[in-house]
Amino acid sequence: MKKIELEIVALSHSITQTHSYAVVLGEVNGMRRLPIVIGGFEAQAIAVALERMQPSRPLTHDLMKNFMMAFNVELHEIVINDLQEGIFYSKLLCSTDHDTVEIDSRTSDALALAVRFGCPIYTYEHILESAGILMEDEEKKKEEVPVTSTGEPGEKDDLKKMSIEELQNLLNEVLEQEDYIKAIAIRDELSNRKK
Repeated sequence: MKKIELEIVALSHSITQTHSYAVVLGEVNGMRRLPIVIGGFEAQAIAVALERMQPSRPLTHDLMKNFMMAFNVELHEIVINDLQEGIFYSKLLCSTDHDTVEIDSRTSDALALAVRFGCPIYTYEHILESAGILMEDEEKKKEEVPVTSTGEPGEKDDLKKMSIEELQNLLNEVLEQEDYIKAIAIRDELSNRKK
């Protein structure tokens, strides 16, 4: 089967499930999108890696990467290889000097590791055919939620109403709570005001 390369194009709150997030993968050089519902912890792990933030303590996926690197295990790619009853299944293609293995993984964990290792993300045509969404033109592509958005209803408006000092205090609070997704949104608002 021919593999189709994907990239992360958006990360936001899931519209369909409370306390869940959606990561949207886009077909490289194509118009199809693959939305996948993931948990808050995994969304945070992906957001932290995408934004190249350095948490004070390693998150689980950072620990996994450190462990793999310490034992010379290389992550070459992840493949979203199956979809059953709305659940995506993935494999990690890893190798050492002596062996190459495929390791079963939750898709959210595989994506968090792919971002950390900078390795490609693939899927197959039948998965894009059954769960993908076709973006019809470039205008719709521009309407996608940017990767750093949390997608919380009204959150951006609330941040816009706050002073720089209030934003700075809120940023310190959410960083202490290790809520990196909210920290990214606050940081972006502060950056926009400095322009």
